[in-house]
Amino acid sequence: MINKIGKRAFAIVFSVSVLSLGACSSAPDQEDIQRVPNRSAQALYEDAKETLDSGLYARAIELLSAIDSRYPFGPFSKQVQMDLVYAHYQSGNTEQALATVDRFIRLNPNHKDLDYMYYMRGLVNIKADKNAFQEYFGVDRADRDANRTRVAFTDLSTLVKRFPDSDYAPEAKRRLVWLLNRMARYELKVATYYYEREAYLAAANRGKFVVEHYSQSSYLDPALEMMEKSYDKLGLTELSKHAKQTRKLNNRTK
Repeated sequence: MINKIGKRAFAIVFSVSVLSLGACSSAPDQEDIQRVPNRSAQALYEDAKETLDSGLYARAIELLSAIDSRYPFGPFSKQVQMDLVYAHYQSGNTEQALATVDRFIRLNPNHKDLDYMYYMRGLVNIKADKNAFQEYFGVDRADRDANRTRVAFTDLSTLVKRFPDSDYAPEAKRRLVWLLNRMARYELKVATYYYEREAYLAAANRGKFVVEHYSQSSYLDPALEMMEKSYDKLGLTELSKHAKQTRKLNNRTK
């Protein structure tokens, strides 16, 4: 009798446990439905657009991601992906923004808004480079690696070259000037580091790199000066003299 009662009690407990687990497992689905209602693509996109325009980026990402998942080939699919890039960018989720941009460019190589996607890719890479982002607010981080800055420069250069008449080209050109100066400044920071440690050849080479690759930046004169004094320390008189003469000529033509 005891064994039968024990077995029955166990069966009841087990059944209740299974039901409880079933209820728990269904809860997220109900929550998902509440979070993103089961509506048409157009209705959801109107909500998402309004949310995005209001600056509620986390909620906009939720809605846009749902549309992208539920209606991957719908009439709003391309616009949804572009809006997702912007929303991720504004929310600081740069990795997801880049992944979305790259997917869009790969799958839509001839899309009419490809210029916008290259523009956004440049902005995302600038933001991804926290050091560059901090510099906008007056924090000098030019001594850190500028890899993301170089990638952003490539993105915006691609935009300007491939889409010269794009509405985004003028702003891209302005940002390219800033990026060029930052990259040149980074090289000079490294050159200064080497010079202070008496690694004069390395310092001269960094200065030379700026002259050869970033001559349009505002750091051409400091780069020539770095070459001049570094070569002088190395006893390379002719090279030092040449750098000095080039510097004087450059200053006359300003």
